[in-house]
Amino acid sequence: MLKEIVPTAVEKILTDDSSKLHQTAVSPADTSLKPLKGELAETVAADSTKAGKHKRRDDTSTVRYSALFRDTIPLSRMTAISLIAPGFSQLYNKQAWKIPILYGVTGGLAYLGFQQSSKYKEIKKEYNSLVSQNAAQEQLDPVQCEMIRYNTRRTVFFVGAIASYLYFLCDGVLNYNGPENSVKKATTLSTLCPGAGQLYNRSYWKVPIVVGAFATMGYVIDWNARGYNRYRKAYNQVVNGEPDEFEGRYSADYLKNMKDNFRRNRDLCIILTGALYLLNIVDAHVDAHLKDYDISDDLSVRLEPTVFQNYTMTRSTYGVGMSLKVAF
Repeated sequence: MLKEIVPTAVEKILTDDSSKLHQTAVSPADTSLKPLKGELAETVAADSTKAGKHKRRDDTSTVRYSALFRDTIPLSRMTAISLIAPGFSQLYNKQAWKIPILYGVTGGLAYLGFQQSSKYKEIKKEYNSLVSQNAAQEQLDPVQCEMIRYNTRRTVFFVGAIASYLYFLCDGVLNYNGPENSVKKATTLSTLCPGAGQLYNRSYWKVPIVVGAFATMGYVIDWNARGYNRYRKAYNQVVNGEPDEFEGRYSADYLKNMKDNFRRNRDLCIILTGALYLLNIVDAHVDAHLKDYDISDDLSVRLEPTVFQNYTMTRSTYGVGMSLKVAF
């Protein structure tokens, strides 16, 4: 038998209220929420715009917002331009106040070096003239001392000018604000000045070795070059029948052999210096990589027995042995 169930008045009221709430929440015809949705979308868009602007303003490693340099210049390109136009790296790094110091120091030392060089050449002409006139040693000594004095000053000023030039190149690399890592900086510094990459990597004990090696090779090259020029001049004088500094004590064949030996040693030392220069760059590059290489403290070595299987053409056999396991 079927019985009709009639809802009570309270149930009717609850049912009507729930249906109205459902229609209010899901009805597409209701436009009362449209202004709220629009305001919410505008707020999200404004926040995202502000976040994007803030990110672009803070992220200076990829884009530079400057009147002169809009985009980031790679470290290698900046250094190459600075080699031709000193001071470019300081201008790029927003340290233009260093440029007058660069040109003042480097230009002043170079000017003094050329000034001492011109005086040295004048004294050297006077010395050669006295030698050609067979002057006494008492007349040659003061002129020779003055010539050595001007030559020493010239060398000091020129070395100072080159050192200041290299210093400002390295300063531009150290203050570079681009996305380059420490490995690229160390390699570039060693390319510009041997030993600078080791100093940047804080491998201080390597710096005296690198500098000492290059200083030694430079001295050996200079010594062999002077010996080569000396014996070549004496050989040419003997061949042409002119008096030489050895006063005829050595034959032309002996002078030729000495000349060739000094030239061979000089060329070999130049090749070794080039190899040393490349080794210096490789060492700085590898050392910079190893500085960032993280090795865990949890290192363990275990020696334990193991069973292994050998395969042959006819059958397989098992064997017992020891295995060494290293965990890191």
